[in-house]
Amino acid sequence: MNLRVLTALVLIPPVVYLIGWSPKWLLLAAVVAVVELCLHEFFQLCRQADFKPLSALGYVAGAAVCAVRALETNGPGTYSLLLLVAFVLTTLTVALVTSRDLKTYLGATAITIFGVVYIGLAFSCLLPLRFSQLGARGLGLPEADPSAGRNLLLLLFLVVWADDTFAYLVGRAVGRRMLFPSISPKKTLEGSVAGLAGSLLVAWVFAGLFWQTANLKEVILLAGLVALFGQIGDLAESAMKRGANLKDSGSVLPGHGGMLDRVDSLLFGAPVLWLSLVIMGFWR
Repeated sequence: MNLRVLTALVLIPPVVYLIGWSPKWLLLAAVVAVVELCLHEFFQLCRQADFKPLSALGYVAGAAVCAVRALETNGPGTYSLLLLVAFVLTTLTVALVTSRDLKTYLGATAITIFGVVYIGLAFSCLLPLRFSQLGARGLGLPEADPSAGRNLLLLLFLVVWADDTFAYLVGRAVGRRMLFPSISPKKTLEGSVAGLAGSLLVAWVFAGLFWQTANLKEVILLAGLVALFGQIGDLAESAMKRGANLKDSGSVLPGHGGMLDRVDSLLFGAPVLWLSLVIMGFWR
């Protein structure tokens, strides 16, 4: 059996449990673990590109962002904002002391701050999506509906997986026109379109079978946004690797590369879904 497929089959059951039925503390622990691993791979990638990130500070801030997001899942995000402001100021201050060559100061601070926002803040969006009333409010469902958060995360992951799978299979079979050859020479326009179409199909089937209380048109719209920005997230991470002359961000997942390679679409899809629901909630 293909190593890529075997790894996916092993990972899917625990991931489905985590995003759908685990208690908050367990999902938080999993999110922190993924964030820390992705930050490690990202900082390694940055060093390969001759940047010098403040890794220790980034690891602490990444975990702290996740913890605060878990504590204020139904709040306005005030503490998360305060934490990020404090982190930016701390990073700028610490770099003054640790940067022996001031030519590295800008790169060290920018890369460290970007890494925490790109990975820590983005991936921590899984927590309010799962445990707040955000999904129910945004989709016009009863806020006491306990399945809203679970269905949102299941939808998010199913759409991302479908996008990746359909794009890979169709692109490999009939793909001819390159999408962005300078960034990812194996991605094709045909595969991209198939990924979007497959994501919408999976979202339609999921809503029809398991989420009949939600507005089908809104679910399809959200799925389309997640799929589109998921592809952008994949290309963005590929561009970073190209800039560092790396094929994969790591090797922790056999057949898939690094953890950052596996969650790059989620790093765009999760915050886009969260922001979309916030905007939709204002309209209700």
